[in-house]
Amino acid sequence: MPIVSTVFVLASASPARRAVLRAAGVEPRIVVSHVDEDAVVAGLANPDHDEVVVTLAAAKAADVAARVAGTLGDAVVVGCDSMLLVGGELAGKPGTAQAARDRWLRMAGGTGELLTGHAVVRLSGGAPAATAEGVCSTTIRFGRPDPAELEAYLGTGEPLSVAGGFTIDGRGGWFVDGVDGDPSSVVGISLPLTRRLLAEVGVSVVSMWCATTADSPV
Repeated sequence: MPIVSTVFVLASASPARRAVLRAAGVEPRIVVSHVDEDAVVAGLANPDHDEVVVTLAAAKAADVAARVAGTLGDAVVVGCDSMLLVGGELAGKPGTAQAARDRWLRMAGGTGELLTGHAVVRLSGGAPAATAEGVCSTTIRFGRPDPAELEAYLGTGEPLSVAGGFTIDGRGGWFVDGVDGDPSSVVGISLPLTRRLLAEVGVSVVSMWCATTADSPV
């Protein structure tokens, strides 16, 4: 049976993920994870691409679930991690303008596969009760920004701190020709996949449509 009073905890500071959830009728409680992502990936032995993003998402969800357990009754903690697969290599956030520039010069006019790992931890009575994990893959068809457009885009700072060095819900959307798959996943959280994972742990997403919670200072 659905849990009517379930709190949706998003283990991410991403304003884009929060906006997707809000537009879909869910007001998440934000608790940012303290996971060392590089250390998590370093601990994996010959992982495939899906394993990397799912493991990172699971680590974030588990970290936040451990910190809020006992403070919430019925809740779900959702963690996500996105990376762009281009030329057989996974790319996260560029971090610098030069890295973002180099990435755009390689992927302009081509395609990439945006992988977003998702992990859900259900808390019942304040304790972990069930988990579910999955990954969503979406193909991105990139346009060809001219040199002036690319430099202007880099100058905004937007591509430096987002997976793959682009967005579809910001200035980067001008330079994406198309998306084959789930667009919400490209923004950072797949609504269809999240709904399925919530169902796996016994929670109906519609039971949270009217729930409103404040941000957590944790």
